[in-house]
Amino acid sequence: MHLSPAGLDLLKESEGFRDCVYVDLAGFRTIGFGHRLSAGDSYPNGISASQGEAILNRDVEIAEAAVGRLVKVPLTQGQFDALVDFVFNLGAGRLASSTLLSYLNSGRCDAAAWQLLAWDHSGSNEILALKARREAEFHLWNPPGSPTPVAA
Repeated sequence: MHLSPAGLDLLKESEGFRDCVYVDLAGFRTIGFGHRLSAGDSYPNGISASQGEAILNRDVEIAEAAVGRLVKVPLTQGQFDALVDFVFNLGAGRLASSTLLSYLNSGRCDAAAWQLLAWDHSGSNEILALKARREAEFHLWNPPGSPTPVAA
């Protein structure tokens, strides 16, 4: 399974594009569409939009593979998209150790969807951009017209 255009749109909108290195909310050196730099990475002259797209494509493939490795139940496209965005933003380790994944892999898909909404903080501070992103993931998971899940 691969990230859909709707999932990619959410990811790009949430991350935004920056052609120069910046420090993200969590304190990581970052460039492009939310690409975290490794210790040896250096972009003294920044990157072009096409370089940013290429880096994004590799990062999305990594997030897709992590979701494929961690999730043991069939997913809808919306669920997959929401999880890829979640992993892209927070990392596979956060998904691997989450109640969200535990609920999902035990067949509690509705409860898992609600768990997305809990990941809207940086430290003890609620971040409005993260809240909006998690709500958008929730809506990818549960598109309009689907049965409304019952809160866990």
